[in-house]
Amino acid sequence: MPILVDRAAPHVTRLTLSNPGRRNALTQDMYRELGALWPRLAADRACRVVLVRGEGSEAFCTGSDLSGGPFTYPDAHDMVDAALLKTGYFPKPIVAAVEGDCVGGGLELLLSTDVRIAAPTSRFGLPEVRWGLMPWGGAAMKLADQVGQGPAMDLLLTGRLIDAREAKALGLISALSDDVQALALERAARIAEASPAAVQATKAAALQHRQAGYAAREPTERDLVTALRATGQSKIGIAAFLAKTTPEYPDE
Repeated sequence: MPILVDRAAPHVTRLTLSNPGRRNALTQDMYRELGALWPRLAADRACRVVLVRGEGSEAFCTGSDLSGGPFTYPDAHDMVDAALLKTGYFPKPIVAAVEGDCVGGGLELLLSTDVRIAAPTSRFGLPEVRWGLMPWGGAAMKLADQVGQGPAMDLLLTGRLIDAREAKALGLISALSDDVQALALERAARIAEASPAAVQATKAAALQHRQAGYAAREPTERDLVTALRATGQSKIGIAAFLAKTTPEYPDE
């Protein structure tokens, strides 16, 4: 199973993204598993907190696994939306334990978490524009809300990667630690010890209104993705990405 599920502590469910050969990039199966897991965990009264991590220390998640080609099947938008909690509201706190790279769809998943612990060596970014793509898992809508318009547009439009200290300074990360897994589990266990009703009410008061706004804006984003694909530049970029070459885009 590419998404490993276990009980890390009382009332703490741990999800491990497991595709180490592809630096924990998300396959179609992994997207579908995540999308199915969230409603189950929301309904599971024994689960009060979710802890998300990547297998190993090389990467938390490096986005979509494009080795099988771009996700162009009919329900791709719904699949990504459900997996990355792009517009859907998840009522329970999510703690992220980030070691290694957290980029593309991995960063978009991170944006849906509540408490984020990272190693000092971790890197973060949204390189999609370099490859003829756009972030369509939530970052184009959410990042400015979370770090401000200036820093968000810098990351979205340049595709550059930032280190963990810059991410912490921007407010993208809650804390840095040399022992990420231990601190993330400590935070998750502390939350799990509190009143689950109070915790969920507090999260709803802070964040639920944002998700409603994203849901209203999401159809426009789907149209933008469709229009981008029609230019043919996504094919150029993905081919270059897979070939490890520099893409050359035509003048518009």
